[in-house]
Amino acid sequence: MTNEFAKAEMAAVLDEVQQQFRAIAKVQQQRAELTASATVRKRITVTVNADGTIIETKFASDIDELSYSEIAKAVTEAAQQATAEVMRKAQVLMTPLHDRRARLPKLSDLIEGMPDLSAEMPKAPKVSLAPPNADERRAAADDDSAPMEFSNVEVVSRQPGADRGVTDSSW
Repeated sequence: MTNEFAKAEMAAVLDEVQQQFRAIAKVQQQRAELTASATVRKRITVTVNADGTIIETKFASDIDELSYSEIAKAVTEAAQQATAEVMRKAQVLMTPLHDRRARLPKLSDLIEGMPDLSAEMPKAPKVSLAPPNADERRAAADDDSAPMEFSNVEVVSRQPGADRGVTDSSW
């Protein structure tokens, strides 16, 4: 009886995974079609695709009333606003997938003794919108200059000549 129950449970999980794959494909297609636009100073409109790549920039007929630095700043601001909007739209598309995935059992639930590694997933840092040479970027770079350290490593001693790679004659 237990074997039949396990088979039925595994079949249900596989069916759910296949449904999840179909949902992912649908969301990927919908995401690929996303665009967003932002207008700054009523003179500059920037449109981006789902990846945040600028696909169109429009200037109003009175753009010549702005200085070059004002135009540059407004284009950057419009691109940032449009990118934030397209990312928000993508997150809305992804919400049903995240909800569905949360209902699936974890691998640690299915395989006895398997650790749950989801808590170990690193969090992505917030990406700066500051220009390349801004003080904000220099301060962040200084914070990241410390080398990464790992506490849960196994030290392996190498013997000289033991690791000869592809020149090893035993090939």
